[in-house]
Amino acid sequence: MAQTAVTDALASSFVIQGGRPLSGRVRAAGNKNGALPILAACLLTSEPVVLHNVPRIRDVETMMALLADVGAEVQWTGENEVRAHAAEITSHELDAELASRIRASFLLAGPLLARVGRASVPPPGGDVIGRRRLDPHIHAFAELGAEVEIGARFDLHGTLRGEHVFLDEASVMATENTVMAASLTPGETVIGNAACEPHIQDLCRFLVSLGAEIEGIESNVLRIHGVESLSGGEWRIGPEHIEVGSFIGLAAVTGGDVTIEDVEPKDLAPILPTFQRLGVYAEIDGATLRVPPGQELQIRDDLGGQIPKIEDGPWPSFPADLTSIAVIVATQAHGTVLIFEKMFESRLFFVDKLVSMGARIILCDPHRAVVTGPARLVGQQMSSPDIRAGMAMLLAALCAEGTSTIGNVGEIDRGYERIDERLRSLGAQIERVEG
Repeated sequence: MAQTAVTDALASSFVIQGGRPLSGRVRAAGNKNGALPILAACLLTSEPVVLHNVPRIRDVETMMALLADVGAEVQWTGENEVRAHAAEITSHELDAELASRIRASFLLAGPLLARVGRASVPPPGGDVIGRRRLDPHIHAFAELGAEVEIGARFDLHGTLRGEHVFLDEASVMATENTVMAASLTPGETVIGNAACEPHIQDLCRFLVSLGAEIEGIESNVLRIHGVESLSGGEWRIGPEHIEVGSFIGLAAVTGGDVTIEDVEPKDLAPILPTFQRLGVYAEIDGATLRVPPGQELQIRDDLGGQIPKIEDGPWPSFPADLTSIAVIVATQAHGTVLIFEKMFESRLFFVDKLVSMGARIILCDPHRAVVTGPARLVGQQMSSPDIRAGMAMLLAALCAEGTSTIGNVGEIDRGYERIDERLRSLGAQIERVEG
């Protein structure tokens, strides 16, 4: 993607007329955080790979550009289908400008190190939601035998060997990087305190489909027996549970009747109980989820009438990427709740915009906000600081009275495929205004 296209996307705005219940059917897109590591993992094999249900979003376009820059042939072969063929790796150095666009650029370190024995990776970009450590990645690579030089870039090289690796935090990307590197590393690698989110499970199963030997999928201890090579193949990216949660919140705050297709019920296990605490109930029938209309959102107190707390954490806790959505739903529910964002110290800073819309929120500190509802929200002019806060602002605008304008919507486009078109299919009055 050209830099001018990125700039234009970031300069675009959404103009929303709020206060309308949304109704209809919408299909869950493929998981963004599943597609990105699986695309990176295509560098582990010299044979072609075809991926289905790939979300057509800005972050995926950037990852494809990074793959092409190191020598892979990668292209869209359908609306949501990508073919990647890394017959040769022509460079182990990532382009700094491309890498600065997404945090997932660092996911190429593991595959490059395993495939060609070297990787030169600049600091990654991504959402500014607080400190996001790279230490677990670097420590894991060092444990596997890589020599690490840190300067303006992270330069890694060496012959890897199987080893016991304990991650000092259950980092999603560090787990993915270590799994990918270990797949082609001689011997047995055991990863302790591994993250086990649905998209990590999807990556592991994808690698197994190519010939990798991985035990312990769904647990926080992964055991990888390195193989000499991986084959090509086909894989369907799993549905985006964060998007499903966003649409549940959307239906709840607008009072609509929304049916979401192509969901994975087991991925919603820690999500639905949290929405129920906010008074939102959903019906699941196979791979279809419906949020019925006319629900009176009532925050469910803890035993003894105590104020409840919603807190995020590593899987299987409530996902951090849905914390901002929970805040919006809480503004429209009767009662008081404490939102405790444990993982990122800047995630909640967007609530000042909600307060200007009329929300009753006290930001106690960077990690905690007390929300009392229901509040009458009024349309405002805002700007999206990151993917998830941007989606939360979109929900707030859709349930607010009057007109809202959200700038910098390229951030929302990074994680939600054609969100304005799909919202219009549900009856939303939303228009994209190019910058």
